[in-house]
Amino acid sequence: MSGETLIQVEHLYRDYGNLHALRDINLTLKRGEVLGFLGPNGAGKSTTMQIISGNLAPTSGQVRINGFDILDEPRQAKAALGFLPEQPPLYHELKVNEYLEYCAHLNRIAKPYINDTVQKACERCGLADVRKRLIGNLSKGYQQRVGIAQAIIHNPEVVILDEPTVGLDPIQIIEIRDLIRELGNDHSVILSTHILPEVQSTCDRVIIINQGRIALEDSLAGLETRLGNNQITVSLENPPDAATLMALSGIKELEQLSKHQFQLHTSDDFNPADFARSAVNNNWQLCELTPKSNSLEQIFIDITCNDNHMNTPQTEGNAS
Repeated sequence: MSGETLIQVEHLYRDYGNLHALRDINLTLKRGEVLGFLGPNGAGKSTTMQIISGNLAPTSGQVRINGFDILDEPRQAKAALGFLPEQPPLYHELKVNEYLEYCAHLNRIAKPYINDTVQKACERCGLADVRKRLIGNLSKGYQQRVGIAQAIIHNPEVVILDEPTVGLDPIQIIEIRDLIRELGNDHSVILSTHILPEVQSTCDRVIIINQGRIALEDSLAGLETRLGNNQITVSLENPPDAATLMALSGIKELEQLSKHQFQLHTSDDFNPADFARSAVNNNWQLCELTPKSNSLEQIFIDITCNDNHMNTPQTEGNAS
């Protein structure tokens, strides 16, 4: 990753009458990065993607794509973008190759290079065997592949994918995730989704948006470290009283789950090796010492629920 910033979004607002769909959104995307853009339904994900891609004007704020303002210099800005909206913009009556040739023309690819460009897009998206079939006769998974192919037909520096696996079966979902990972080798990607396993399997960094605001931004590893529960389950065949355990370094709270099992809520300075050493020295007969790791799902729920409690809920629905 070179560190070059390809997308810069600053102080983005979008209102629908009295509904504040987006409130002060700031984000960046660097070259070679796959950014997961997460949020519950209605959080503002699709609104943000539509503004970044130039399909919707913000109420206020600025979006720059590869240094070009999306409103003031739309042609130059959009030349660096490939966009797959939640509903792929497909013509079902066309064959795959006909549709991609049409998309190549729209993206101003010179006529002598169109056949080669379409062939490369089909190969990258696994469409070589169906390129002469009608789009309307393809499965949902293959239609999504065609949608991704149109987004990368002009080899853009940035690819925006809005809910690319909605409605797919498990095998199709795995195939599309593999394709997104492959795209990350050559493009910077924004993946807008509310399906958390997609983020864990494809992304470098995560932004969580809720009620039109960014609730958290971090790397996956940093997110799990920062929001980890710091809980450890221990089983002791010969346990001491609770006060003795609470006196140990790094233990903030203690729950007794059974006669022999305890849930320890620990601080960052808790050292499991020190606890094990104390158990051996005091003959507590340690049988279990299991850290509780937070899933991304739980982290997501904790952040959005806490944010919901702090903010007034939106009452209108089409702000996603």
